[in-house]
This record gives sequence, structure tokens and C-alpha cells, in this order.
Amino acid sequence: MLVPIPGFSSDAALAPFAGVAAAMVAITIVVLGLVLSGERRAPLLTQMLLAFAVVAGGSVLLLALVFAFVNPAAYSAWTWVLTAFNFMMTVPIGLWFIALVVYHDRRVAEDGWLWPVALGAAATGSEVFMGVLFAVADPGGTSSLLGRLALGLSSVWYFWSMSAVMAGLLLWARLRPAERTVALGLLASAFVAPWVGAFPLAGGLLFAGVMALVVALLLRLLLRRRVAPEEAPFLLGISLAFVAMTLAGLGLAGGGGSTVPRIAFGTVMGVVMTGEVAFLVRSCYAESGAKAPGSLESRARASPEPSGG
Repeated sequence: MLVPIPGFSSDAALAPFAGVAAAMVAITIVVLGLVLSGERRAPLLTQMLLAFAVVAGGSVLLLALVFAFVNPAAYSAWTWVLTAFNFMMTVPIGLWFIALVVYHDRRVAEDGWLWPVALGAAATGSEVFMGVLFAVADPGGTSSLLGRLALGLSSVWYFWSMSAVMAGLLLWARLRPAERTVALGLLASAFVAPWVGAFPLAGGLLFAGVMALVVALLLRLLLRRRVAPEEAPFLLGISLAFVAMTLAGLGLAGGGGSTVPRIAFGTVMGVVMTGEVAFLVRSCYAESGAKAPGSLESRARASPEPSGG
């Protein structure tokens, strides 16, 4: 029996795994919030390492669960699941203590992209494994491994979990109007993406409508001159991302939801969502991606300090 949500099985046997998946998404958001939403300066290197270890540990656990479903008769399959649970409990804390000794809690570079991209890739990889897990575990799904991968890359478990992570980051990131418009548009596109694979025509039109709305809002900002000159590279990159997402969505809609277009669409969306998570992570603390033009803080930074008497 299916509820009217694309790619979401209501099989009672999957309920424990749904609970694990929801808990992992919540843990990811909480950990990123603890690291990024506090001080308005670059986090400590040990904090970023701990966050990365927790998020990557979720990928290890989900991959172990996928292996257990693919090889249910293998005695070692559930051993790996238990090992992954142990990894999530002990390895992040151990890495944190080691980092305290080795790195002495220095801060990451504010203008660097290494940690934001690493966290973005880890978060996206974890949600990819989550989507594949439920595609493999679904008793009514296909038996082909490639088909399961395609279903995983177009399911709500993949796209909606990434939407939740991006929504959390949007609460903490310091963005200009154009950047926030684009980020909200990408969040909306990830939310409606599962409908493209489940209902190609209607989902494709809905997806195209979201893209058109974002472009219209950006044009409105441009006409009102609310876009700073330094945002030009950002807008160029986003334009290319929109083109790639639109072509992948049209390919999936035109292909009738077949395997290869599903994989292509999920892959393109994954790359774009990784980039958005990295940008949002960096915007939480980097000076270069922060203040809206004309804000009180930006004017305070621009004004000279009074000379001492």
C-alpha cells in the first residue's frame, strides 16, 4: 500500500528504519547548528572535525544497512551494522580528543572552502545512501541494483532529507537578498524533485515552475539594483546550475521515469545541493558572503573609527 507521496512506502516493516533515518537527519541538523549558529566567526578546527565525523558516520551506518539488505543471509552483514553504530558512538569523540591535542583548537580559515565542501559532500552522500537504503528495502521495488540506485536517487528520503538540512542552514546563514532567493529556490526545487520521477509530466511542470519563479525573483532584484557587483560570479554559477537542473529534469520527464534519466537527474541535483550546503556553511561565518548591502553592520564596518582623544 502506498501513500500519495512519490517514492514513500508505508510498509510497516520499514518503520524502524524510517525512525533511524529521521533521527540521523535531526542529528545532522543539530550538530551543524551547534557548530555554526553560535559565534559569528570561523569555527574551531576541532568543531568542524567533530561535525564531519558525525555526518560521515551516518553514511557508514546507512551503507552497512544497505549491505545487510543486499546480503540478508550473510552473517557479517549485521556485524557491519553493529560496527557502524559503534563507529558513530566512539570515532567522532575520539577524533575530537585527538584534534584537541594535535591542533590546539585553532580556527579554520574564513575564506577557505575545504571544510564547507567536505561537510556538503558528507551530508549529500549520507542522504544518497538513505535513499538507496529505502529503495533496496522496499518489498515492492525492483530487484535490479541499478534500478534501486535510480529509485534511491529520486526518492523523498534523498531529496526531503537534504531539504531539511538546507532549511536548517538557511536559518543561520548570513545572506544577501539574491543569495537568499536562490537558496530558497534550490530548497523548493529539492522538495518538489521526487514528483518529477513519480509523475514525469506533472512533476516536470512543477519543477519548471519553481525554476521560473526563482528566475523571475532574481530579475526583480536586478531591476531594483539589489544585487551587489561582487555577486556576479555567484549568479553566473547559479545560472549554470539552473540550466543543468532544468535539462536533467526535462530528460527525466521526457524519458518517462526510466532508470538512466533518474540517475542523471539525481546526480545533477546532488552536485547542486552539495554546492548549496557548502555555500550555506561558509556563509554562516565567512565575512565574504555575509552582509546585505546597506545593512547596519556593513555600514558600521565601512565607516572609519573615531580617532582617540
